[in-house]
Amino acid sequence: MARFGNNKKKAFVKPVMKKPKPGNVDHITGDKIPKSFVFSRGKLPGPLKQLEMDLRKLMLPYTALKLKEKKRNNLKDFLNVAGPMGVTHFLILSKTETAPYLRVARTPQGPTLTFKIKEYALAADVAQAQLRPRSPKDLFQNPPLIVLSGFGTGEQHLKLTTIMFQNIFPAIDINTVKLASCQRIVLLNYNKETKLVDFRHYSIRLQPIGVSRRIRKFVQNHQVPDLRNLQDVSDFVTKAGYGSESEADDEAATVTLASDLGRVNQASSKSAVKLQEIGPRMTLQLVKVEEGLCSGVVIFNEYGNAADTKRQGKQKDAEDLEDVERDGDEGEEDQGDDEED
Repeated sequence: MARFGNNKKKAFVKPVMKKPKPGNVDHITGDKIPKSFVFSRGKLPGPLKQLEMDLRKLMLPYTALKLKEKKRNNLKDFLNVAGPMGVTHFLILSKTETAPYLRVARTPQGPTLTFKIKEYALAADVAQAQLRPRSPKDLFQNPPLIVLSGFGTGEQHLKLTTIMFQNIFPAIDINTVKLASCQRIVLLNYNKETKLVDFRHYSIRLQPIGVSRRIRKFVQNHQVPDLRNLQDVSDFVTKAGYGSESEADDEAATVTLASDLGRVNQASSKSAVKLQEIGPRMTLQLVKVEEGLCSGVVIFNEYGNAADTKRQGKQKDAEDLEDVERDGDEGEEDQGDDEED
């Protein structure tokens, strides 16, 4: 006699939704932590390639430091990878005949800010110009703080710029943030007269007030000092004076710590806040704002429409801006040619 299968209905099992990992979620807003890709479109000269690596290092730890690029890659390729990896922003470098450009875009639907790089200095150039360059091992383990100055003019394109850069780094809560995690700061200052943005990257360090440099180094390095040429241990303390030689005179540059920070800076004690530039350094000019991802409706154009550019003698700048926009299209055409072959 033929056997029939079991006709019992199987119980419905509700699928378990995977919760995002705590490390990928901002504990303040509950949103995903912003992540970025820094890459180039077109061929870049050596200094601009190094600027690309400096920008990747600046965006650490939430960026792809060793992102590999190929000539046949187009914008869609990066966008397809960005979704699964949780990437929220693109920083795209390109070069025309007259000037380099930096585009900052929000994925996947924009907007896109296009900056003309008027001047720039690499991190290596900044360090070479300093007497004592500072680069601790744990300097890039936490994202930098972001400070915007001069953007409150009420203009729409400046408001978009403010929102873009505020969301490119994780938000902080001043009540719960750990002082040890605040080691870097990115400063963007907008000049209303020149319409230029000064982009600076600093490291933050604290120095206790009233402690000589010798004592501070002794506590930090745990090394026995050289006392051969001294008559007494007290000479080691008093030789450099009781105050720090780099102590700030301005009271605004001092803070009272709420918790211990290292072995030297103790809670409830006053410390001087020191900023040391680590680069890269850029002078930017906002030339265009697009509604989409490197495309779409133009919200702002520094050079105006075609008639305005001819009247003002800025036709060459407008043509360079069009060359920047064609970078993505050329990549797509190259990929199509490879598939036909």
